[in-house]
Amino acid sequence: MTKQPGLSFENTEIAFRHSSNADLKRAYWLFKIININFLVKIGPPITNFAVKIGLPIKGLIKATIFKHFCGGETIRECEKTIKTLESGGVGTILDYSIEGEDDERVFDETCEEIIRTIKRAAKDKAIPITVFKITGVGRFGLLEKLDVGTVLTEDEQQEWQKVQDRVLAICEKAHSVNIPVMIDAEETWIQDTIDLLALTMMRKFNKEKAIVYNTYQLYRHDKLQSIKNDNEVAIKEQFILGAKLVRGAYMEKERKRAEEKGYPSPIQPTKETTDKDYNLALNYCTDHIKTIAFIAGTHNEDSCRLLTELLDKKKIDHKDTHVYFSQLLGMSDNLSFNLADADYNVAKYVPYGPIKAVLPYLFRRAQENTAIAGQMSRELGLISKEVKRRKL
Repeated sequence: MTKQPGLSFENTEIAFRHSSNADLKRAYWLFKIININFLVKIGPPITNFAVKIGLPIKGLIKATIFKHFCGGETIRECEKTIKTLESGGVGTILDYSIEGEDDERVFDETCEEIIRTIKRAAKDKAIPITVFKITGVGRFGLLEKLDVGTVLTEDEQQEWQKVQDRVLAICEKAHSVNIPVMIDAEETWIQDTIDLLALTMMRKFNKEKAIVYNTYQLYRHDKLQSIKNDNEVAIKEQFILGAKLVRGAYMEKERKRAEEKGYPSPIQPTKETTDKDYNLALNYCTDHIKTIAFIAGTHNEDSCRLLTELLDKKKIDHKDTHVYFSQLLGMSDNLSFNLADADYNVAKYVPYGPIKAVLPYLFRRAQENTAIAGQMSRELGLISKEVKRRKL
């Protein structure tokens, strides 16, 4: 494959090489619909109601929004997406997107499925990283109690032990097959417990290389300092800090709760302060590349560009395993595929799972996209540009 001179995020030929004309047409209309805030707001309750009463809309969801943003309902159904991404030099992060359940049996099944994603990754360089959520293997309310220091009942102590056992089983499997696993960030009022659990796993499994990664949401005003504090712990205790850097996913929810309960919002005051901290985090991580392995989970072109410049400036190899770029399936292909074409490590999140269970994920994606100023217009503009290019 002939490389383009310099890195351009405007090269739609590379960005959409994997997409057929029909794929582009479907994506165009999907983003058009998502761009209408009203539909994004009323869509989730209507869809949930339709699914609940058994209206036959699953086929419609699967052929549209699910097909665009998800790999399939099972690992097997994701195989086509894995191969498509690999053909463009982009890795897959299999993400079993079950969340918010409240049943011990479901938690055990989810744990087993996450371990299956790790086993699948171990067979294939096309799946360089795996991921899971603590609320996929443990009850939200229990984590809430732990975060505020509530004394657990005997039953709750046993329940908490099971959560820790599941997390340990996942991280042990990842370590035994040498496949990194990321622990996703969640709401601030359960995050302290998640952070402690993640650091405990890093102490155990990150001695030789980064196997376990925690996630830092830089739309929180305290998270840049958290990265620095955790790196100091890692240096002192001689393990590698695994860090996934994101801006964040629960902004409206966080602000609303802070207002209702009368505490200061944990969210940055402006988008500019979030961007500043995110870019400072990239700078800090590249300054400490020997002790921090990090994944830049971002759809922000400026941050992607900055990271490429930092790697060159600090003479860090583009293929250094301590640095990955990451985006979501179905979004920002102009970043993912052009970065991969320029020989950077890139992997896309590929969510999968039963349609009904993955709906909360899909709705959050749509709401986040409409909240990011210009994101939908950007996607639509790039698709239009590629359609015109093909016609010419």
